[in-house]
Amino acid sequence: MYSPGSLVVVASSAPADADAFVNRLVQQKGALFSMNKVRGLLEGRVGEAELEARAQELLTNAIAKRLESGDTVVVVAETLDADEREPFVRLAAANGRPRHLVLFEPAGVDLDEDGKAALSDLRRRLTAGELGQEGFQTSLRLAGSTIGDVKRLDFQRPSRDD
Repeated sequence: MYSPGSLVVVASSAPADADAFVNRLVQQKGALFSMNKVRGLLEGRVGEAELEARAQELLTNAIAKRLESGDTVVVVAETLDADEREPFVRLAAANGRPRHLVLFEPAGVDLDEDGKAALSDLRRRLTAGELGQEGFQTSLRLAGSTIGDVKRLDFQRPSRDD
């Protein structure tokens, strides 16, 4: 359970699987963002040459608007690279929003050597508690059978003990 208005970045070696995972578990569909989703909205409306730049601009602006309004954002990263996550974390921090990272590792993903190195580095940094240096306040690793144990990602205020 996360606080309403949080930024949750889902990093994965299998972004399509991570996208399906969050689509299944997050009830607030307006909170879900990914470059793949934005590209799909823009295809055929903008030229191929400007698609990536326009998609990144639109994604960043949409996330900024939600964070400024105090709304929840769940973004699925396309890579394991900190540079991809950094603009979103900065936006959330500037707006005083909680920032969380979920490392989603489904079994059986075939990675090249660079992908294996990036995943190993992120896993090591998560385990060592070093993601605070990127601006994340919490981090969670979901791998193998633990993925199936998650029934939903919820955004609620903690109950008050009166």
